[in-house]
Amino acid sequence: MFLHKTNFLMRALYPNFVWRKPSTDKTIFLTFDDGPIPEVTEFVLETLEKYQAKATFFCIGDNINKHPEVFKRVIKEGHSVGNHTFNHLRGWATEDEQYLENTEKCKAEIEKFGIKTQLFRPPYGRIKRSQARSILSTNEIIMWDVLSGDFSQDLTPETVLNKTIKYTESGSIVLFHDSIKANKRMAYALPKFLEHFSAQGFKFSKL
Repeated sequence: MFLHKTNFLMRALYPNFVWRKPSTDKTIFLTFDDGPIPEVTEFVLETLEKYQAKATFFCIGDNINKHPEVFKRVIKEGHSVGNHTFNHLRGWATEDEQYLENTEKCKAEIEKFGIKTQLFRPPYGRIKRSQARSILSTNEIIMWDVLSGDFSQDLTPETVLNKTIKYTESGSIVLFHDSIKANKRMAYALPKFLEHFSAQGFKFSKL
């Protein structure tokens, strides 16, 4: 069970996290979690290019290590990247020292490519306050305004698309996944989402 639209209570509980970017010029901030993955991330990049869209990719360090050429392409095509830990750890179930070391390990993997980022997103959106305090000393913790639900096998691709369109507005940070698990639903919804909002004069920017 999850919320497609982040409510006021969640934002109020964690006011130091970034949930959306208020915008008056019809801008949407697309984000993708869990890559880079061959074919899946490459499909995302090709789709974004068709709509002259930029996005932010929150990458798993182990996937960067396994698929460096795909990561290089994300950078080359002008998108931004963020830290998503090295092993996709669930903060609530992980000791602080292990969690922070894993985050640093992902940071080091990103920096191998000459990239520095201060963007961090906790896997599953789960992070202890003690972990967050440490990370916030040097990073922004980026959450989301709209969760597409593309990871959920209980949702049809059509539902993912319709819910994501319904809740997205100017300034929304929208979360899709460039993962194998989400691929079927993401690959259906993403092009139609971009087409819908492009036709309304929206632009898509990176964080």
